Parts: sequence; C-alpha cells; structure tokens
Amino acid sequence: LFGTIVWILVACTRVPLPLLQGWVLFVAVTAWFLSIVFLCVFLFGYSNRIAVNWNQADFLFHGATFVFYFGAFLLQAATTSLHHFPREFNSTTQKILADHEYNISIAASIFAFATAVCYGCSTALALRRWRL
Repeated sequence: LFGTIVWILVACTRVPLPLLQGWVLFVAVTAWFLSIVFLCVFLFGYSNRIAVNWNQADFLFHGATFVFYFGAFLLQAATTSLHHFPREFNSTTQKILADHEYNISIAASIFAFATAVCYGCSTALALRRWRL
C-alpha cells in the first residue's frame, strides 16, 4: 500500500531530476509488481507445487527490496532537499520544485521511508522464520 502511494506521489510531480526520481519510480513499480506475484504464489497454492525453500526466498526477496527501497528513499529525500536551488529552464531561472511539488515530494519521501521500514521488518521476521 505505501509503495503504491510512493508511486502515485512521484508520478504527480513533473519529475525535475529524471535520473533520481526515475530510479524511485522503477523501484516502486518493480517492488509492487513482484510483491503481488509473491502474494499470488501463496494465495493460489503454487508454493506447495514448486520445490523451493520459501523461507529463504522470502528472506532474500524482502531483504533485497528493503535495500532498494532504502536507496530510493535516499534519492527521493535528496531530490526534495534540492527544492530551493535555482535551475535554468527556457532562459528563465526557476526553482527545481514548485511549492506544490515540494509538498508532494516530502510526502513521497515519508512514504518511501515507511515502505522501507515495512520491508525491513518483514526481512527481520523472514530471517527469524528461516533460521528456526
């Protein structure tokens, strides 16, 4: 849920720094899609048919997603922190983010951090389950 909100909030801005926010969008969309696939594997009972150590797979998936989401949070926060710096655009000087986009970017940073924390907690629980 939080990842979807990050995806929507970043997409609502005009993405002034495509290299930074492009990675944030890539992580948000990819993590959302893979989480849905992972959920469907368990909902439809494919986990019983496929011979995989699902506890280990759960730990690896959530651990990798936590690392990527924490990086996405840092990039989103970096984009937000550049709000007041001027930028040349069509022979005029403007701020990198308009005030409205700045508020949206703050919310995206907060939700990206919340998503990273959720994936981090899930990683810790998966490690505990895998090692028991």
